[in-house]
Amino acid sequence: MFSSTKDNALLAMIRDGREMSGSQKLNLIVQLSVPSILAQLTTIMMFYIDASMVGSLGAEASASIGIVESTTWLFGGLTSAAALGFSVQAAHFIGANDFDKARQVFRQGLMATALFTIILTSVCVAIAGPLPRWLGGDASIQADASSYFMIYCLALPVYQIGVLSSSMLKCSGNMRIPSLTSILMCVLDVVFNFFLIYETRHVSLFGIGITMPGAGMGVPGAALGTALAYTVTGVLQTWFATVRSPELSLRNGKWTFAPQWNYLRNAARISLPMGAQYMMMSGAQIVSTMIVAPLGNIAIAANTLAITVSVAANAFAVTAESICYMPGYGIGEAATTLVGQSIGAGRQRLARGFAYRTVFLGMGVMAFMGAVMYVLAPEMIAIMTPDEQVRLLGSQSLRIEAFAEPMFAASIVVYSVCLGAGDTFVPACMNFASMWLVRLTLAAWLAPVYGLPGVWTAMAIELTFRGTIFLVRLFRDKWLNKGFK
Repeated sequence: MFSSTKDNALLAMIRDGREMSGSQKLNLIVQLSVPSILAQLTTIMMFYIDASMVGSLGAEASASIGIVESTTWLFGGLTSAAALGFSVQAAHFIGANDFDKARQVFRQGLMATALFTIILTSVCVAIAGPLPRWLGGDASIQADASSYFMIYCLALPVYQIGVLSSSMLKCSGNMRIPSLTSILMCVLDVVFNFFLIYETRHVSLFGIGITMPGAGMGVPGAALGTALAYTVTGVLQTWFATVRSPELSLRNGKWTFAPQWNYLRNAARISLPMGAQYMMMSGAQIVSTMIVAPLGNIAIAANTLAITVSVAANAFAVTAESICYMPGYGIGEAATTLVGQSIGAGRQRLARGFAYRTVFLGMGVMAFMGAVMYVLAPEMIAIMTPDEQVRLLGSQSLRIEAFAEPMFAASIVVYSVCLGAGDTFVPACMNFASMWLVRLTLAAWLAPVYGLPGVWTAMAIELTFRGTIFLVRLFRDKWLNKGFK
């Protein structure tokens, strides 16, 4: 069903200026979305697996990850912003059939992001020690939390190059390699965690008792397992992008180490608003963590686990919720590619058609996922922790959030549409205003009275508001006029 040859033929229709039927547009969206959704889901499954493995060690172990998870999202988001500043340009050039310029952008991106991630890693290492204390974490979890964050920091350089290569492949229309490497990353994470988290122990396999070796590292072992999985898959993604990709292979053309300021300026135009947004959004998540922290380790752990189920990408609380919203991000990645290449080809009408179709598809998929999350919330949390208090609090939070998923989808996919068009400043401001003026204000008001359910109620209200303003942005069409010079 999902053929790379078919994908390439349909993408060529965009670049060659040929008309596309409604069924061809939908087919292309599905062809690109499904691998991307699988990649997103496997990525969040990795966090889910980490959460379940660490959760088996108790609430304090889960809390030690949860207290710093929002900060890891911040730095992970900054690496993504840096990568997208270059990959969106590449999508426009590929849409215009100018593969030489796409490769030039890629070369500049590799050098610029390498320098950026060295600076970012230095900052991370500097704050790793005191960070859990700054966030209000209990003394019992601070050592493990610092160790987890430090290992994450040291993995950032290879993570950055992998993110850039993956983003370049996606914007060229190749969703399969990032999807397959994401699946591999999940498998490797399980294997590495299995040996790194737990101590040497005796287990029964098909009725046969065997001794299973283990490093007994606990929480730091979870971070190291994830870092090793990132390293292996990052190397593979970089190899495919730089050697095997027909559109991006750096074997074609010559390296130039001199800065090409037009590409760097365009990258800054895209990445700086995104980076500022990530800082403000993750800052809000950090503030939310500080709101939750005084509620105790049980509440921190429940918040961490609840998020894995539906909302995002990439933490524990946001880990539980991410299973629900990751399909929206997968469809959003397809939207970025299709809109970016359409605008690069000078076909604004086609870009608008792809935008509307991806947004409504995303809302439909996430409405379904929200219903599934509502029904299965107790089971989702139970997979990750044996603690009954955490289960009850986490499932209650997920069910509150389930009602906001369709509008959350609208905000995700419309933002991705704007990104593909090179329109990041206004959408970044919209995300910032929604998070800080609506979510945090409501959370600070509701949390002292209703505890963690109050925090998640504030989140649900804010996501509904955010989806509404992004739909207004979509229908006004101002995002269509943000191309590169």
